[in-house]
Amino acid sequence: MWPGTWRKVLSGLSPVSGAAVRVVKRLYCPAGKRDTIFALSSGHGRCGVAVIRTSGPASGAALRSLTGQQELPRPRAVALRRIHDPSSAETLDRGLVIWFPGPHSFTGEDCSELHVHGGPAVVGGVLQALGHLPGLRPADPGEFTKRAFQNGKLGLTEVEGLGDLIHAETEAQRRQALRQMEGELGQLYQRWSEELTKALAHVEAFIDFSEDDNLEEGVLAGVGAAVQALEEEVRGHLQDGRRGERLRGGVHVVIAGPTNAGKSSLLNLLCQRPAAIVSPVAGTTRDVVESALNIGGYPVVLSDTAGLRETQDAVEREGVSRARERLQRADVVLAVLAAVDVAPEPGCLADALRAILPRRAPCILVLNKADLLEEGCRGALLGACGEGALPPACLLSCKTGEGVDSLLSLLGAQLEQMCGDPLAGSPSLTQARHRLHLTSCLGSLGRYHGYKSLDLVLAAEELRLARRHLGKITGRVSAEEILDIVFRDFCVGK
Repeated sequence: MWPGTWRKVLSGLSPVSGAAVRVVKRLYCPAGKRDTIFALSSGHGRCGVAVIRTSGPASGAALRSLTGQQELPRPRAVALRRIHDPSSAETLDRGLVIWFPGPHSFTGEDCSELHVHGGPAVVGGVLQALGHLPGLRPADPGEFTKRAFQNGKLGLTEVEGLGDLIHAETEAQRRQALRQMEGELGQLYQRWSEELTKALAHVEAFIDFSEDDNLEEGVLAGVGAAVQALEEEVRGHLQDGRRGERLRGGVHVVIAGPTNAGKSSLLNLLCQRPAAIVSPVAGTTRDVVESALNIGGYPVVLSDTAGLRETQDAVEREGVSRARERLQRADVVLAVLAAVDVAPEPGCLADALRAILPRRAPCILVLNKADLLEEGCRGALLGACGEGALPPACLLSCKTGEGVDSLLSLLGAQLEQMCGDPLAGSPSLTQARHRLHLTSCLGSLGRYHGYKSLDLVLAAEELRLARRHLGKITGRVSAEEILDIVFRDFCVGK
């Protein structure tokens, strides 16, 4: 939509919400008419160097005012300058400045960066000086990235990848986020959208011109084959075992077992700190205790739960209920049994596991208190674990630390199998909203096949809906759709 069109759209509507006018202006007015924003881009607190960034049409004037020089530095070249307060001419610091003229900048607008010493007084003085300049205001959270999206520098999936990269805490999370930020996921969805656009164009051409015999034979058959292939590709993408979502949010590993098996001791051992209370009194743990860990480069949310047993204590009974609820949502279960309390027979071990696991879930059998076992019992117990359909098992002593490496090795292999290599194969789904829109897209593609022999107009509409769902993932939604949302949310018109 051209910048002046919104005035024609709004001129026939009465009353018009002021909020709606501001939103539409922000969407369709040239970027040069926007405010210039500024913010501290590096972390808060004392540091060696702090980076302060501006973006907007007044960035150049602001840089001239603060440096006292009319000539801007060469684009994307570092220059050493004295930084002054324009209102008092007082020197605030001596630092590096960089000039990024638009559109060749992160936001697509004129941008500047000030690299100053990271003391709070210096940073506060520079920010205050910027705030006193005309046309400048502090940036809202995420506004620099939002402008990059609005100016076509980043797609919506790339924006989400950037956010994940900033919050990445493990190596695997970093790899996945960097791959998404570089645009691989958005390119995949954009290719699907282009295939749908082509299919939709052929269907609409057939509707309009089929009676004129101006179309080649087999147009609809070709569309049907293309839609079928796309449907299979989307379905395969959805059937990924939620690898990307698990890697982004953390794999939920639940420690479960009977009372006094050493579950809280295991949590403290893996966390390497006293995260949970340990006591010889059975039923000490009454609630779920969580801790975030990095195991083999994969993010883990480790949960200690109440001992599973029948009890008359109301508080403990609530703890057991929460433990069973958490087990239902677990990605991996560490089933902890006291090695001295189980017979070294596959059947007995299987019965003990069934009392813990409510469903078939990835599991590692942890036989704790191995330091209390006699040497002969160790071999018999490990031999029993290797028979039948029992999950991987290890002997462990939370008291001495024996078997920790073996447990971490088993858990690391389980995590690698569940999350996979974020750099291998096609990019994975990382957001619940991606899955929601792709599921809706898949539904529309399925309905196309049902409608095409009954009503081709309805079939074309299903392709249009499928393409719209893909557009909502990437952020490439048409102007008319954005206006519909604005008018609906602000109740514009009658």
